Amino acid sequence: GASDGEWQSVLSHRSEGDGSRDAAAARFRAAGVGAAQVREALSDGGDALYQAARRRSADWAEPFGGTRAVALLAAEVSVFAAHVNSRASGVRSEAVAELLEAYSAVTVAGELGVSRQKVYVIARSGVRPPYIDTVPWRSP
Repeated sequence: GASDGEWQSVLSHRSEGDGSRDAAAARFRAAGVGAAQVREALSDGGDALYQAARRRSADWAEPFGGTRAVALLAAEVSVFAAHVNSRASGVRSEAVAELLEAYSAVTVAGELGVSRQKVYVIARSGVRPPYIDTVPWRSP
């Protein structure tokens, strides 16, 4: 089986201090899903899961370890996507905050295609790590 270090690595998009990494790893282990299989699902963004589900054959989930494994893997792809989305929003926030130092809110809003009020909302949130440094489909 996978070591704790492998699970920590593959689930690095989950918060370290709240126990969610360990809980997710335990759910995967209980379903017979290894860290390498989770990494594979994250690395292809859930493409293989989606293609299999679209085929709708009677045994479509079997290559992944059954429907329980598929449900867990698909949920993890979703958790990962939310993490990457949050990271991108934080980066956008930092950029908008800097733009507001040099340009009016009306100008920034026009350039970004959002309302003037939305510019202030975007700029307020900022980057709030921890975030993963690299996505699994790129090397660090």
